[in-house]
Amino acid sequence: MEVPRLDHALSSPSSPCEEIKNLSLEAIQLCDRDGNKSQDSGIAEMEELPVPHNIKISNITCDSFKISWEMDSKSKDRITHYFIDLNKKENKNSNKFKHKDVPTKLVAKAVPLPMTVRGHWFLSPRTEYTVAVQTASKQVDGDYVVSEWSEIIEFCTADYSKVHLTQLLEKADVIAGRMLKFSVFYRNQHKEYFDYVREHHGNAMQPSVKDNSGSHGSPISGKLEGIFFSCSTEFNTGKPPQDSPYGRYRFEIAAEKLFNPNTNLYFGDFYCMYTAYHYVILVIAPVGSPGDEFCKQRLPQLNSKDNKFLTCTEEDGVLVYHHAQDVILEVIYTDPVPLSLGTVAEITGHQLMSLSTANAKKDPSCKTCNISVGR
Repeated sequence: MEVPRLDHALSSPSSPCEEIKNLSLEAIQLCDRDGNKSQDSGIAEMEELPVPHNIKISNITCDSFKISWEMDSKSKDRITHYFIDLNKKENKNSNKFKHKDVPTKLVAKAVPLPMTVRGHWFLSPRTEYTVAVQTASKQVDGDYVVSEWSEIIEFCTADYSKVHLTQLLEKADVIAGRMLKFSVFYRNQHKEYFDYVREHHGNAMQPSVKDNSGSHGSPISGKLEGIFFSCSTEFNTGKPPQDSPYGRYRFEIAAEKLFNPNTNLYFGDFYCMYTAYHYVILVIAPVGSPGDEFCKQRLPQLNSKDNKFLTCTEEDGVLVYHHAQDVILEVIYTDPVPLSLGTVAEITGHQLMSLSTANAKKDPSCKTCNISVGR
């Protein structure tokens, strides 16, 4: 059951009756507070209408869910519509309403249950919501009698699926630009970080849970464990830049140590932070590792030899590496990395804190990196 656009509801006809008359059997419309009649309208309570109970939420995606409930058989045949009150959980106490003072809510014709509620303009991925249901009977004069509200149920929408991530991938492909050759991955941190790794982790950097930067619906945020690396190079030198937002000490490792025929490459996210430049998150996971199994279930896999972002090809028996020029790549490696595999040295440039993406929020208005399934 597809839900119309929210802006249609905000510019709805002058009365709710006029709007509701336009409902088809499989449509959901939105009534807002301004469109309703006064307290003398026909929205009134009638105890004979059954109150929904034992509400079940199922088939949850990032922008849809199915809802069903049980009802007493008494007067069940009189039900013509369902009223569904849907609110973000954090706002549930600020949006209480009476039957005769109704703010925005979903109005659906009484279709067989379970019923699908879908709409990216009012459902966001990975967000907690509350929902309650009311049965209604439309009268010959266009007014309604309604039941009491059901109990309030809480649920959380899901992450982006592979289908949604593939849509993001296709948008990222468009702006990736030409490929530049590189030879090392690098990771900048403060000196204290590397001292701690040597003293407490046996001289090996350990994976940690990814923060919540990037797309709100990304399935790797707060779940995937890995180590962030960069591979971008300066156009004029072909070497890593000397500036970094993450610390003055840099670990460099030969590209083939992390990215080779024994690893898989996955697309993780595409986003910007209210800036002209965009970020692409890629995941490198050793074949068969826990990180590889995690990604295989959730992320689109890329051909390591042929994609728009990061490639590993063989030329004359030597592995050759290229990265996209027009996006900033953030590469997550999912296994521990011993410091002995590379070198740690102090950089000569500046620490540009303004470029940090730690817990950075995605610009929801950017047409380049957003898809129509929430942000």
